[in-house]
Amino acid sequence: MAIHESGEMYLEAILMLRKELPQVRSIDIANHTGYSKPSVSRAMGILKKNGYISVDESGFITFTDMGEKHARDIYERHNVLKQLLVNIGVSEQSAEDDACKMEHVISEETLDAIKKYLNL
Repeated sequence: MAIHESGEMYLEAILMLRKELPQVRSIDIANHTGYSKPSVSRAMGILKKNGYISVDESGFITFTDMGEKHARDIYERHNVLKQLLVNIGVSEQSAEDDACKMEHVISEETLDAIKKYLNL
């Protein structure tokens, strides 16, 4: 199932929060992203409906296998792109910001070529 850029951003946010928190809830995502609680709630409903996450009765969010893989893939694209940009002289902050945008549109072919170029 295709996922939109906003869905990918939410999956990546959940992955990041999972590194910091024992359990992730919608409120944690809202605080992390700055998005409104209703927006996050709606997005979690869509991600759940499409099989990327599950939400238990306490509101704790966990990845399905498909969601975990997609989140890790997004995070890898982000890191590879950021590393490339820093390596060619882009400032750390600009590389972070630009990688965040580019990670959603880059093709697998291009990503593979960049990884090969960077010896990753």
